[in-house]
Amino acid sequence: MNVHNSALEAVADTPDGATVLIGGFGPAGEPVELIEALLDSGAKGLTVVSNNAGSGENGIAALIREERVAKIVCSYPRQVDSRHFDEAYRAGRVELDLVPQGNLAERIRAGGAGIGGFFTPTGYGTMLAEGKETRVIDGKGYVLEHPIKGDLALVKAHLADEHGNLVYRKTGRNFGPIMAAAATTTVVQVEEFGAIDPEHVVTPGIYVNRIVHIGRAA
Repeated sequence: MNVHNSALEAVADTPDGATVLIGGFGPAGEPVELIEALLDSGAKGLTVVSNNAGSGENGIAALIREERVAKIVCSYPRQVDSRHFDEAYRAGRVELDLVPQGNLAERIRAGGAGIGGFFTPTGYGTMLAEGKETRVIDGKGYVLEHPIKGDLALVKAHLADEHGNLVYRKTGRNFGPIMAAAATTTVVQVEEFGAIDPEHVVTPGIYVNRIVHIGRAA
């Protein structure tokens, strides 16, 4: 685990075409500074995996606005202020893979756990199951879903210790732990450094490659 002096330094080597897992549920737990640094890095043709497709002008919305995203895998592509995704999708500049939120979380968890796939009832009999393997198990229909892995994960945590162990703040915990485990390189922005009781560790430091200290917004 390496501690970096800036967010840009931590993501500067992101290659074009990378698959990037981005934590957060709207503003809760969204690693805004890391996303902005990714924008500054110049990487393009990205596949972004996140709960949503961004809103307003910041974060994922900025990546889409600047035409850095080729594909987005998410559960909630449209929000009140998701104009940049709307425009890009309607113009054919961004491909959308719509995944129910539970399936998205489990696919990412499976990627980190080394699971080759799983059957879920969610989506069975709908357009989301088209082209996918299905089975009837104990009289109930299921769809085969495959794991999601990332080249890079951008995660926001509240506290990190000297070993890279992480603790999150309330709902900021959402996708962070599973994304950290499912990426080749995990970059974390933290609000504080300090000691963590081993019983309170959420993400073990073995999953963390790079950390940058970015204080909590006022």
